[in-house]
Amino acid sequence: MKFPSPLSPIHDALLTGAAVWNSADSLPPSVSQFDASDPQKAALLGVADHSHLPRAGVKGPGATGWLAELGLSLPSRSNSWLPFPDGGLIGRLGNTEYLIEGNAARVAQIMQTPRAPGVYPVLRQDAVFALCGSRVNELLLQTCNVDFRCLVADPTQLLLTSMAGVSVLVLVAGNKIHPVYRLWCDGTYGLYLWETLTGIAEELGGGGIGLDALP
Repeated sequence: MKFPSPLSPIHDALLTGAAVWNSADSLPPSVSQFDASDPQKAALLGVADHSHLPRAGVKGPGATGWLAELGLSLPSRSNSWLPFPDGGLIGRLGNTEYLIEGNAARVAQIMQTPRAPGVYPVLRQDAVFALCGSRVNELLLQTCNVDFRCLVADPTQLLLTSMAGVSVLVLVAGNKIHPVYRLWCDGTYGLYLWETLTGIAEELGGGGIGLDALP
């Protein structure tokens, strides 16, 4: 299944000599491993690029009913998300805007089904990163004034905040012992945010990692 997904907004920054790339499932290429130290970096503070995943967005007064008619289970409240049983997720941003990501079949369904009145497409050209490791809270404290423990307490919550001066959407996956924070930002700010996050991570003993090293 083909998608018109562009390369990651930070693709050129990922072109390191030791990086191992994965381009399976007709998706844009992603880094599965930066180097042999990925597991050690991930244990302390790893930053991975998730921008390759397919995603779609819709909004409008008819969006909730239209998505329900397509058979999607929807978050019951704004600023929350649900995982799909067969992979991927759906986030409810406000009352009438939705983000669908990571499930190729669902994204194709959203893109290919004629929209009902009051349903409008949202172009999603996000940079998407994942943060993990025992020192991840130190990075969060340096870049954001929000207490992210609220996400661990309520893992269905979506948080819209600012990180290093960039507007981001954040959720937490994984578990309370090994949380993995996923964040989305406008792709035009992706390189700046990637360099900021990986720079701090390197100071704390971690750094950029491939997706295979995520918990």
